[in-house]
Amino acid sequence: MAESHCDSYYAASTDTATFYPPLAGDQSCDVCVIGAGFTGLSTALTLAERGYSVILLEQHQVGWGASGRNGGQIIGGFTGDNLVLEQMGAGHEDELFQLGYRGHQVIEQWVERYNIDCDLKYGYMDAAFKPRHMTMFRGWHEELDKRGLGDKIRMVEKDEISSVLGTDSYIGGLINNRNGHLHPLKLCQGEARAAASLGVKIYEQTEVLDIEHGDKPRVKTAQGNVRTNKVVLASNAYNQLEKKKLAGLLFPAGTFIIATEPLSEEEAAQINPLDMAVCDANEVLDYYRLSADRRLLFGGRCNYSGRVPSSIKRTMQPRMLNIFPQLESKRIDYEWGGTIGIVVNRVPLMGRVSDNVFYAMGYSGHGVNMTHLAGEIMADAVAGTFEKLDVFEKVGHKKIPFGQSFGSQMVALGMLYYRLKDLL
Repeated sequence: MAESHCDSYYAASTDTATFYPPLAGDQSCDVCVIGAGFTGLSTALTLAERGYSVILLEQHQVGWGASGRNGGQIIGGFTGDNLVLEQMGAGHEDELFQLGYRGHQVIEQWVERYNIDCDLKYGYMDAAFKPRHMTMFRGWHEELDKRGLGDKIRMVEKDEISSVLGTDSYIGGLINNRNGHLHPLKLCQGEARAAASLGVKIYEQTEVLDIEHGDKPRVKTAQGNVRTNKVVLASNAYNQLEKKKLAGLLFPAGTFIIATEPLSEEEAAQINPLDMAVCDANEVLDYYRLSADRRLLFGGRCNYSGRVPSSIKRTMQPRMLNIFPQLESKRIDYEWGGTIGIVVNRVPLMGRVSDNVFYAMGYSGHGVNMTHLAGEIMADAVAGTFEKLDVFEKVGHKKIPFGQSFGSQMVALGMLYYRLKDLL
């Protein structure tokens, strides 16, 4: 059943919502893309810019899933990049680094080219609780400097924390101003409008039931069908298609966010004077940033159990107040959650089900950036260029047996280990 956007701050703060009809009858196109989150939108828009006819199908609404309700942080790279480098080979470190930040460039280009108002802003910090975190950050700083980001990065020592964040919870951090933050739902809707302006046919409230393979695949829905040359599967954590190939590789994880009432300029400047997005260095991390209207958006408590807290506010507010006790009197105006796609080795899942059916999903918390790289890789594959797709496809992904439900419990058990590790 099709659903509307959840009651998030993002859904409440956009006045440019997009509405597209359900698919009706039989249609045809060069490429059918399934899923209108960032992966599907970036694939469709890239293909449209290259002259392909595209149909984009979405079960709910554009940006309904994680793409339209996430923390809004643009973070370069991804955790499993060492496994990708093994496939690329020695000497390709610079190329891998550029891939890890390519999504930033795509977003920047589209924001300017299509005049997308999505509150894009630069400024990001990884925050350390423990000396081992600072040791890790110093290694990152050296690597980022080597790759040309020297003017965008700096280490923050313990005696400097009060000048960048209004908390004494951390012992230091690493600022990376090549990263930043934005309003993700506005970006989704802006990319959808851009794609539609180039001829992409977008259909909402259209659940895909099956893909009939062949020389010209047929994408089957309850309302009609799409006959196409190529299919791109981009439904991420909500994917129920091609289970023989994909089941057991990607696991849904819940993450939850609260939004305070708007803070005064003075209050905002006191807790986050540089207006940065922030992530702590724990394996099970918290993240936060200020919205354009100066609300603190505070998220985290990622879980793999499938259970949604009975009260997201009661779960998340104590975590927020542990960092910013000065916000104790502030009202919580919004609370919401969502599901992201996690891959055990943290390398995005990209590959082929068949010669003309491709998939991209599983960004493990780096979705805003990596989905926009994935869109280009999918578009290249449609055109017959597989260089980048091959690299990701050759990374070994082991299936967790006994189905996704039991597999998710195994992943949850593994994450319990990391939670305990965070406490040490």
